Amino acid sequence: MLLTINPINPQERLILQVVECLQKGGIIAYPTDTYYGIGCDIMNKKAIEKVYQLKQRSQDKPFSFICADLKNISQYAKVSNYAYKTMKRLLPGPYTFILEGSRLVPKIMLTKRKTAGIRVPDNKICLALVEKFGNAIISTSATMPDGSIFHDPSLLHDYFKGRIDLVIDGGPLPDQPSSIISLLNDEPEIIRKGAGDVGLFE
Repeated sequence: MLLTINPINPQERLILQVVECLQKGGIIAYPTDTYYGIGCDIMNKKAIEKVYQLKQRSQDKPFSFICADLKNISQYAKVSNYAYKTMKRLLPGPYTFILEGSRLVPKIMLTKRKTAGIRVPDNKICLALVEKFGNAIISTSATMPDGSIFHDPSLLHDYFKGRIDLVIDGGPLPDQPSSIISLLNDEPEIIRKGAGDVGLFE
């Protein structure tokens, strides 16, 4: 199902329709501030396994996930004062922060070092969705097996027909991945330079 949602003023009834899909264990594709993402409820192990199959990805490479705000992040990760101040300056924005996961995060979502990648994208549809849903949503870029990115949600919808329950069309998106920054032990490390200014960490 392809659902067009207004990226500037997301219609609440449509957001609730997507929430209902997630609550039933559905897989969705949704806009972020970088690429279209594929995701599901972080608490639904069956749905997470389906996304691994969809992406043909090994389970020892956990997906990152999306939170609504900083308060929400502190439920899923151990956030030091330094990490809090840093993220407060940059979020919402095109960054993935690597932090130590809390007990709330399912094991399937953590690396061997018990870390997790967390995002708060600067995208109104995305944030409205996580807020209304109440749980974090896992996030992996919507790509073909060869790594090429889907820019057009209708092509994405046709490609994954039957394997993704709902695709949100939130219009065109910027064409750059997020910057990945590790904040472990309060020692910032740039893992990947992408969208967003990383000057703070250089």
